[in-house]
This record gives sequence, structure tokens and C-alpha cells, in this order.
Amino acid sequence: MFQRIIDGISASTGTTVRLTSLAAGAAFALFITTCFLCAAAFIAVLEKYGPVQACLAGAGVFFLLTLTAAVSYWAYKRQLRKEAQIAAERAAKSAASSMLADPMLLATGLQIVRAIGVKRLLPILAIGGVALGIMASRASIPDETSAEPAE
Repeated sequence: MFQRIIDGISASTGTTVRLTSLAAGAAFALFITTCFLCAAAFIAVLEKYGPVQACLAGAGVFFLLTLTAAVSYWAYKRQLRKEAQIAAERAAKSAASSMLADPMLLATGLQIVRAIGVKRLLPILAIGGVALGIMASRASIPDETSAEPAE
């Protein structure tokens, strides 16, 4: 049984390493291609308009690329934050519903009610409900400083 798990992990690791090396090679080839295209564009602008305009044109193109990358990164982070919030809400609902559907938990609750008595248990349940409400309201408010990963 463990051998099968180990074989699966080693096979997936080998596949991951191969795919990563292929992606790195493709990225390197794309980088070289981009360098030659930038050099050709720079030389074309240099011959037609001069060195200052060629440098400004190159800087403008890379500024637009940087701006595009920053906006897409910002949108991606925002989407991840929304997805994480939705996943947390679903997990909280699932956990609450699974606890109430557990027959052992219900049986234990009935035994506690029988042992303590309803009159003594009502104030305890009221205080517990208030505490649960406060915890739930604090958990639903996202803390923006702790939600972002450290960079």
C-alpha cells in the first residue's frame, strides 16, 4: 500500500520536473526572441529619429508592459481574495450543518439536557449563543493586513 503511494508521488514528481524544465526552456527562448525584437525596433527608431527618441520609445513600451502586468496582478489578487472569502463561508456553513447532523452529538446533547435540566440549561445556552454570535460577526469581517501574504 505504501509502495503504491510512494510510486505515485515519484511519478508525479518526475512529470513535474520535466514540465518545469520545458517551461523554463520555452521562457528562455521567448526572452531571447523579445530581446532581438526590442533591439530591431530600437535600431529602426534610432536610424529614423535619433538616439533620444529611440530610448524614449523603448522606455514607453516597457512602461506600458509594466503597467499592464501590475494591473493584471492587482486583478488576480482581488479575485483570489474573493474566492478565499467564498470558500471560507462555504466551509463555515458546511461545518455547522455537519455538526448538527451528527447523531452522536445530538444524543450527547440530549443526555446533557436530561442531566442538568432545562431550567438550569437555558441561561447557559443564552450566553453561549451570544458568544457564538460575537465570534461569527468577528470571523465575517476580513482583516486586510493578515489576508495578504508577506512579500
